[in-house]
Amino acid sequence: MKYSVKVPCLKDNLHKIRAFVSEVLHQYDLTEVQINNMVLAVDEVCANLIIHSYQCRPEEEIEVDININSHNKIIFEIIDRGEGYDIRKHQEPAIEEIIKSKRKGGVGLMLVKKIMDEVDFVPGKAYSIVRLTKNLP
Repeated sequence: MKYSVKVPCLKDNLHKIRAFVSEVLHQYDLTEVQINNMVLAVDEVCANLIIHSYQCRPEEEIEVDININSHNKIIFEIIDRGEGYDIRKHQEPAIEEIIKSKRKGGVGLMLVKKIMDEVDFVPGKAYSIVRLTKNLP
């Protein structure tokens, strides 16, 4: 089954994406912890794209597709028509350095990689896709 949502690229719309993901996932036999973790992962990727790829331009839209297949996989595809960011090349910061420098941020993509079973980036000419996959038991 496939589900989709598009929202203007504003940080204020992240709650719409979280609500959409949560609503879709609640239709399936998942625990609250599983649902909350996946909502967090999708939210983090969308927030990064809205802020860094789209520079919060409301004339742009971010699209999130959820594919739930019969192979016990949930696949989230976040369509990026902005500058594009290859999440696979993200260098995880040293936690000690983040704490020492009292820097805000920097651990979100690390969380995404811990929550999801696969994190991929599919480059394209008109857009790229950040694909997050969660395997279910």
